[in-house]
Amino acid sequence: MDKNSATTGLFIMSAMLLVYMFFFAPKVEEEAKNATKPAATAVVRDTVATATTPDSAMMVRQLGAFAGAAQGTAQQVQLQNDNLTLTFTSKGGLIEAVRLNNYKTFFGKPLFLLDAQSAKLDTRFRTLDGRTVRFSDLYFESSGPQPFAADGKTGQRLTFTAQVAGGSIEQVYTLLPGSYEVGYNLRMQGLDRVVAQEPLTLTFVDNVRQNEQDAKQNRNHSTINHYLAKDDQGALAEASENPEEQTFNEPVKWAAHKHDFFVAGLIADNNFSTGKFNSTVDLNDSTFIKTLTSSLTIPVADAQSGKAGMRFFFGPNSFSLLKQVAPEFDRNVYLGWGLFRWVNRFVIIPIFHFLEQFIGSYGIIIAILVLIIKLVTWPLTYKTYESQARMKVLKPEIDEIKEKYPDDQVKQQQETMKLYQTFGVSPLSGCVPTLLTIPILFAMFQFFPNAIELRQQSFLWAKDLSSYDVFIKLPFYVKWYGDHVSLFTLLMTASTLLMTWQSQQMNTAMQGPMKFYSYLMPLVFMFVLNSFAAGLTWYYFVSNMVTFAQQAITRSFVDDTKIRAKLEANQVKNKDKKPSGFQARLAEAMKATQEREAAAKRQAGKK
Repeated sequence: MDKNSATTGLFIMSAMLLVYMFFFAPKVEEEAKNATKPAATAVVRDTVATATTPDSAMMVRQLGAFAGAAQGTAQQVQLQNDNLTLTFTSKGGLIEAVRLNNYKTFFGKPLFLLDAQSAKLDTRFRTLDGRTVRFSDLYFESSGPQPFAADGKTGQRLTFTAQVAGGSIEQVYTLLPGSYEVGYNLRMQGLDRVVAQEPLTLTFVDNVRQNEQDAKQNRNHSTINHYLAKDDQGALAEASENPEEQTFNEPVKWAAHKHDFFVAGLIADNNFSTGKFNSTVDLNDSTFIKTLTSSLTIPVADAQSGKAGMRFFFGPNSFSLLKQVAPEFDRNVYLGWGLFRWVNRFVIIPIFHFLEQFIGSYGIIIAILVLIIKLVTWPLTYKTYESQARMKVLKPEIDEIKEKYPDDQVKQQQETMKLYQTFGVSPLSGCVPTLLTIPILFAMFQFFPNAIELRQQSFLWAKDLSSYDVFIKLPFYVKWYGDHVSLFTLLMTASTLLMTWQSQQMNTAMQGPMKFYSYLMPLVFMFVLNSFAAGLTWYYFVSNMVTFAQQAITRSFVDDTKIRAKLEANQVKNKDKKPSGFQARLAEAMKATQEREAAAKRQAGKK
């Protein structure tokens, strides 16, 4: 119990952090812009391929009464606003590609959240004669764009219609200016006599491309989140490289394919009847880093009555934006669990967004964030340092106990506890204030890798604060380290070692394994954090330097002579006072240990 409390606290925090990371954490060429951007959405048509002429008899065997719509000419149609460029195909009346106009990949290319090669959206239904018909089997006629008004804005409406089996299938898409949401409504009219009364199945197959610098983080942060109608939010395991699958035979409100910093979501106006979600990873595939698949069922009665409505969301994974989309949709931004999420949501994010209104450099914003947090937690820092000073003052008495009982560790601990009781010192008083900062520590580990605000924001030598900085590119790959050297991580490691050394100067009683581990932990984190977000390691480097300065300032307010006088006054006051509370229980535990050891020695002597 005579160990340096600050270093002990640092060791405990580091150990807990490693446990958290491995068991609980969950991962330029500028394209010319058009001189004028459309105030509302626009449509561009482009004929693709030629009319297809499949064998009629084969189409009748496959599609039955719907074979008449299986021939046609595929056309591409685009809806566009400032944020999105949506490409549709008349073969199925389906979304074929989604480009986010204001974003690029890490490699400087236009960012397509979906494209014809990587993703497929389709809907299928059953007929009364047992056939399965997919929208992609049918050709639709497109009409529009037609203006429509909603929320005080004038947008555009695009309609796809297929005349089939004596009735029709109509799909309507709507897009408002400045929006990331695409409205969708499905109506199947006059098909009651040919369509089975079974739910339709909407399938979204999404082969995720690498759009960020770190393929592993990009893959580990890609998953499917979902929200059930009974107010239950869940997700597939993000970092797993094994197949993951979840099935829900109950209503689902929304499902979202999260691509690290971007989201492709489907939000039902009412509810999807059921949902099935799975993900697979092929590490040998150099084109796609993960495959996500969602299957959602739509009541056929809703489709027949024109009530099968939903919204697609294609946009950035921004907390302030997503919280306006649907209940719990902001959970697509992973901010940690429990208390850590609360700290990020109600403390870190508001401060961060406030600062970015006035400061253009995100590296400077992070440094100021450190200063604010350190100022708020300074009373805890002061308590920790004050506890260190008390231990330092008591060092002569502790050394005497060690000399008196050199071979009896239990007796040393007992006498040390009596000493603490006599002088009114709590051995935990230095650790507790340090441990109270753990929620902020863990919150930062989730905030920086998931904050889209830091994506592609450069600072000093770092090109992207949301990913690791590459100061030196290694010509080889080192397991547990990577193929690069992160200078921010090295600076963080050096500053942590400096803080450890400074703490140990406060109390030379630190000996043995604890002293060794206090230096080992920063070196372990040098390897662990080499591929973490540069914003995170920059934050901890600045935090260490500010803490170093704080301790220097605090030292000037702590007078060892006054502390000694106060402890001696406590000694007189507590001379005849019996241990109580934690110290009493600890003393009893030590006494019981001593008695067991004595009994074991006596038993061994008899043999």
